Amino acid sequence: MKRKKKPHDEHISEGWLIPYADLLTLLLALFIVLFASSNVDAVKLKAMSQSFSSVFNGGSGMITNSSLSTQEEEDSKKLDARTKAQSYEIAELEKIKEEANQYIKNEQLEKDIKVEITNEGLVFTIRDRALFSPAQAEVKGRSLQIAEGMSALLVKAGQRQIQVSGHTDNIPINTAQYPSNWELSADRAISFMRALQRNPKLEPKRFTVSGYGEFQPIASNQTEAGRSKNRRVEVLIRPLIDLKANVLDETKVKS
Repeated sequence: MKRKKKPHDEHISEGWLIPYADLLTLLLALFIVLFASSNVDAVKLKAMSQSFSSVFNGGSGMITNSSLSTQEEEDSKKLDARTKAQSYEIAELEKIKEEANQYIKNEQLEKDIKVEITNEGLVFTIRDRALFSPAQAEVKGRSLQIAEGMSALLVKAGQRQIQVSGHTDNIPINTAQYPSNWELSADRAISFMRALQRNPKLEPKRFTVSGYGEFQPIASNQTEAGRSKNRRVEVLIRPLIDLKANVLDETKVKS
């Protein structure tokens, strides 16, 4: 006579649910990683991969040690090296600026020469009245002394490039020698550059010259005071590395 099966003997094993649940979890993780990758958010992807690696692989996974992490490290090192180079370059220009300010003070040229550090480099701004007679471009007398003093400062710039540029106000000029402000501004820049190069320690190949006429004013041409500021020669010491980043703000460089 067969024994009658009890109800509990008919119970079906549910052990298959455990691997099924693991499979669903892994599929969910895969879709999340694929979604993050499609949005190309490296930071979120890295954080997510670290989390999944910690859960599924005991803290070490295939994504954590991927090329993504290596690329981020390389980018970080490059950025750090660039920041250090910029800071060093600014510090070197600051040294020249301090000596320039001392020279300006000693020669009582505070009203005629200003020196500052910008994203372009170290800039000397010289009012035209300190160098030239009205509508003229000849450098002579005290102007030669100023050029001599400035040339000694430029020697300290090493192999950095130097740009000399001339600027005028917007009052038209029309003479036999200078038919427009373009010619006057360019001639003044060339004359002052040649005066600087009387110093044999300055290599001519380091210099460039520009004449901007009235087209780069730094003040309003509506007043005589503004026009006086616009009539100027600028001497720019170009940095060895681009400064057009946030380093200037971080180091609080001031004129």
